[in-house]
Amino acid sequence: MTDLSHVRQGALAPGNGADMAEAMMAETGLRIEGERRRGRGAALNTAGRFEPVTRTIEDDGWQSLEDLPEFKTEVQVEKPRSVITRNDSPDLNFDRSVNPYRGCEHGCIYCFARPTHAYVGLSAGLDFETKLFAKPDAARLLERELSKPGYKVRPLALGTNTDPYQPIEKEWRITRQIIEVLKEADHPLMIVTKSALVTRDIDLLAPMAEKGLVRVGMSVTTLDRKLARAMEPRCSTPPKRLEAIRALSDAGIPTSVLMSPIIPALNDHEIERVLDSAKAAGAGEASYVLLRLPLEVSPLFRDWLLRHYPDRYRHVMSLVRSMRGGKDYDAEFGKRMKGAGPYAWQIGRRFDLAAKRLELNTNRRTLNSDLFTPPSGAGVQLALF
Repeated sequence: MTDLSHVRQGALAPGNGADMAEAMMAETGLRIEGERRRGRGAALNTAGRFEPVTRTIEDDGWQSLEDLPEFKTEVQVEKPRSVITRNDSPDLNFDRSVNPYRGCEHGCIYCFARPTHAYVGLSAGLDFETKLFAKPDAARLLERELSKPGYKVRPLALGTNTDPYQPIEKEWRITRQIIEVLKEADHPLMIVTKSALVTRDIDLLAPMAEKGLVRVGMSVTTLDRKLARAMEPRCSTPPKRLEAIRALSDAGIPTSVLMSPIIPALNDHEIERVLDSAKAAGAGEASYVLLRLPLEVSPLFRDWLLRHYPDRYRHVMSLVRSMRGGKDYDAEFGKRMKGAGPYAWQIGRRFDLAAKRLELNTNRRTLNSDLFTPPSGAGVQLALF
């Protein structure tokens, strides 16, 4: 992982420190030229933390940089042996999940999942947004795993690492295939997304909701279209997400709003407004997560701040560290989602008061795990041979 501490120190210096840091960052050769990354969130593509070397871009005087191709979305097929990922985190309300894709075209600059691309030798920066992996066998593998003797039913989360409804889902339809398997088995399901594409599958989700088998969490980080465009370049716009909440709610599907992440001095002033809008659209529950900057996400986010909000850089990062024990990030269980300190307490108090005023979270629903029937489809039968 590239060390950008010199940039951080310059940005926190008195006077025009942000301008100094911006100039220093531009001189490093780490940034990708604007036209090559148009429509993407990250501007860096440094090597993953497990790679022995890193590369920077240098102009050799022959104007060769102008000939470099732009970053286009590439999708490779991944063939895992299993698709259910399990966890024992006390911070999460589920212990198993499925991710149809690795990497995410949405390009959210703050995405905590970016560092996972290092496990396949790729960058958490632009590679994470452009070099994607699809798992077309996911539904068949899930069907097989659900049919194993001794399988204990608990809600399965879809979209915990990367968004199951990112743009490539329109073509690959892996998420829909997974939901079809879960619907046939009457298996409880939780979905988290930033995409209005989820409304495409209302025909599957509505019957599941009637049995108490599903709920959907729609992430709405801001209502500011300009901020959303810069921070989440290929996500559905904020109005589209609110429309999706309305469509899901009208179909009888329990829907919650997730303000994730809350970024101090950037979108925290919108807490009450986001909850008001989501409630009006039909959301019944609400939750939030503070900005998380693990591993490679920290330099990517700091560079993004310098490019889009240089005047706020010093203030934002100062508040972030005040909630993370003086560091960019604290991964300790119990603190990583909500932070610590006076400012974190203030955010939590504001959120709770707004949710209480709007009567959100007053009737939390528990998904039904009593109807499950092990699958017996073709994928299961093949496993016997």
